[in-house]
Formats: sequence, C-alpha cells, structure tokens
Amino acid sequence: MLGNLAAQFREYPVATALEVGSVLVCVLLFVGTFVALASGPPTGRRVGPWLAIVAVGAAFVLFWTVLVPLYERIFLS
Repeated sequence: MLGNLAAQFREYPVATALEVGSVLVCVLLFVGTFVALASGPPTGRRVGPWLAIVAVGAAFVLFWTVLVPLYERIFLS
C-alpha cells in the first residue's frame, strides 16, 4: 500500500498531497470533536476547542467547494 502511495505521489504530487492531507484533516476533526465533547459543552470561557473545530471544518469545506473548483475552472480548462 505504501509503495502504491509513493508511486502515486511521484506521478501526481499535488493531487496526492491534497488527498492525504484531506484524510488527515478529517481524522483530526473526528478526534478533536471527541476531545471537545469530553471537555463538555462550550461555555463563556471554554470555547477554544469548539471554535478551532468549527474554523478548521469551515476552512476545509471552503477549500474543497470553492477553491478547488475555481482552480480547475481557471487553470485546467
């Protein structure tokens, strides 16, 4: 499996980095959500973990729904 990933990275370095990075972001958001849930609901003083999860999730969604299609439309067409 790692050999296949390395071969794919050599052939398509940007696309492979984006896909592997996306998987890592999803895993971190999943784990971060459980850590934030374990710390309790957000209150006036403890909004840090929740705010980070929302900000990273929103940036991730905007990247794949706005920036990637815009890049494909402008540079790949």
